Amino acid sequence: MVVIVVVGMPGSGKDLFVQVARKKGYAHVRMGDLVRDFAREEGLDPNDVAIGGFADDQRKLHGDDVWAMRALEKLPGGDCVIDGSRSMTEIDCFRNAIGDGLVILAIEAPEDQRFHRLRLRAREDDPMTVEDFARRDEREISWGIPEAIAGADLRLTNDAGLDEFRGKCLDALENIASSVRKNL
Repeated sequence: MVVIVVVGMPGSGKDLFVQVARKKGYAHVRMGDLVRDFAREEGLDPNDVAIGGFADDQRKLHGDDVWAMRALEKLPGGDCVIDGSRSMTEIDCFRNAIGDGLVILAIEAPEDQRFHRLRLRAREDDPMTVEDFARRDEREISWGIPEAIAGADLRLTNDAGLDEFRGKCLDALENIASSVRKNL
């Protein structure tokens, strides 16, 4: 079993990597969807401030690995991509549970491109102003995402066109699967 945890700032290209992986047969667990689902059960508005505050409150109440633990509960059998990990605490939780079949993949992209992508995506909790974008980045940074990115096993840069990045994703998936299966 290969489990790839994808880390990166909002708008970096995690969703596109997931799309490519799904076409290659990988299952998918999106940590942000878990947060939104739990928040919805609590009757919260689906905006960025409410969702981000809820995620932070849950970390304070249940520990910094709460969302990783909840993601592990949803982990299907077989190869899987988990996206949305925000800290080394979460990464360590995944490493302890999964072991040698785990690969951490960081996706990086320039700030201006990330903001543009989020505006185009226009999900309910996506920032629509530069100020909202900066606040969201600050919150993500406060959770430890820079350390998770720095601790990744593999990095992809998403600073060109979609076709080029898809190609990088496909290459990464082939290399990861081959490498992990050799070591298992």
